[in-house]
Amino acid sequence: MTDVSLGRTKDGAAARSATDLYRAVWRWHFYAGLLVLPFLISLAITGGLYLFRDELDAIIHADLKRVEIGEGAAPVAPSTMVAAALEAVPGTAVKYTDPTDPGGSAEITVATADAGKTAVYVDPYDGRVLGTLPDRGTVMWTIRYLHSLKYFGTAARTLIEIAGGWAILLVATGLYLWWPRGRGGGVVTVRGAPRNRIFWRDTHAVTGLFVGGFIVFLAVTGMPWSGVWGGKVNEWANGSNFGYPAGVRTDVPMSNVKLAETGPTTWSLGQAQLPESTAPASAVPQPIGIDRAVAIANDLGLHHGYALALPSGETGVYTASVYPDDLSQQRVVHLDQYSGKPLLDMGYADYGPLGRALEWGINTHMGQEFGLTNQLVLLAACVAIVLLAVSAGVMWWKRRPKGSLGIPPLPGDTRAFRGVIAILAIGGIIYPLVGLSLLVMLALDYAGTRLAGRMRGA
Repeated sequence: MTDVSLGRTKDGAAARSATDLYRAVWRWHFYAGLLVLPFLISLAITGGLYLFRDELDAIIHADLKRVEIGEGAAPVAPSTMVAAALEAVPGTAVKYTDPTDPGGSAEITVATADAGKTAVYVDPYDGRVLGTLPDRGTVMWTIRYLHSLKYFGTAARTLIEIAGGWAILLVATGLYLWWPRGRGGGVVTVRGAPRNRIFWRDTHAVTGLFVGGFIVFLAVTGMPWSGVWGGKVNEWANGSNFGYPAGVRTDVPMSNVKLAETGPTTWSLGQAQLPESTAPASAVPQPIGIDRAVAIANDLGLHHGYALALPSGETGVYTASVYPDDLSQQRVVHLDQYSGKPLLDMGYADYGPLGRALEWGINTHMGQEFGLTNQLVLLAACVAIVLLAVSAGVMWWKRRPKGSLGIPPLPGDTRAFRGVIAILAIGGIIYPLVGLSLLVMLALDYAGTRLAGRMRGA
């Protein structure tokens, strides 16, 4: 064989190898899109809305959340507001939420025997009840629960972890398929007209190029909320010191009640337990009352808009917690209900390095860390994700053979799958549920390929 023939043989083998690898990547990109794109559309729409939760709730529920400030008006005592709330909704007051600004209302959470918890909105200047909603019954809480699939139970919420892992795979394989390889068009420009498949192919590729990094960021920063991975990493990041970050002193009596049971809290404090109040032994215990507790919280400098959970039982504590846009202002303070002494006072600076990093990611994920710029950039990313999904669907519809699902063809040499499967295995180790779903998909793909081969040979 001549040198020329050997060169041609080597070139042909290299070309076939490249084609086989391209087909292997394309096939798994298709599978990832099939699984993830419906979730991405839902997450993008609900997430884009939730970025503006404060602004939208202030408009939608303006009659409950906003108040008129009369000239020389001064706030009434918190106990007066609680009394008004209980007169409107009989039950037990369990939480007082401080107005976020001078024009905001106070919110009293009342536990009732029949209707569960009810949020009662009160004008802080005259103690007048403005109206009620079920606890966490605002439109934005509904959007949040849709975003996290909380309405659909624990099993459905595990899909968030799986979707997040597959979204990362989608971006990685998509970047490989986008790679120019000498092409001039469809790299950063869109060719053709909407009636042509090439237009949708280029729209999908170019949009994916610009939004891929955001998809990975949102997938990774959304993982702390997942059931399996998020729960285990939370334990590892924050140790086992009653659920508080390592280094936070908890040398006071602790209860079995978790901070998360009193209301929304940060990811880092999801397991944190409440300390216990100690009644004085020499006299009949006299709680300090909500007015004094609010005054102490204000004196301690908590950011306005904090929630004050009221004591439950003789050993309960007042828990003031606030999680504003500014991470440095995050804070949780537990007060002894008899002495008013802070039993635990901690903030963002007390979290461990991993806890601080994850909280920063979560804060940015929610559009809080960089103000309006953060919101607008992520809103643009959410719109682009929807466009990415729509263009994928149109492109597939125009490409698919009649009467077929249009799964990309198998590579001629199935060894091309080895590199792809190795990458999948790494992702599966990091995210266990993703790894399990990958094994299921591999089994289904193998079984489907064998069945199709038998049918062709019949």
